[in-house]
Amino acid sequence: MIDLIRDLWLFMRERKKFWLAPVIIVLLLLGGLIIFAQGSAVAPFIYTLF
Repeated sequence: MIDLIRDLWLFMRERKKFWLAPVIIVLLLLGGLIIFAQGSAVAPFIYTLF
């Protein structure tokens, strides 16, 4: 996992694609929110957002 993050950072730094960082962070946060919401009582409220 650390190698993937390092390779992604090196790619963005070499090709000057720093605009990808916010996109990746938002996707990770949404994925974490969906995973967290599957087993909790908050799930019905989160699914109404989508």
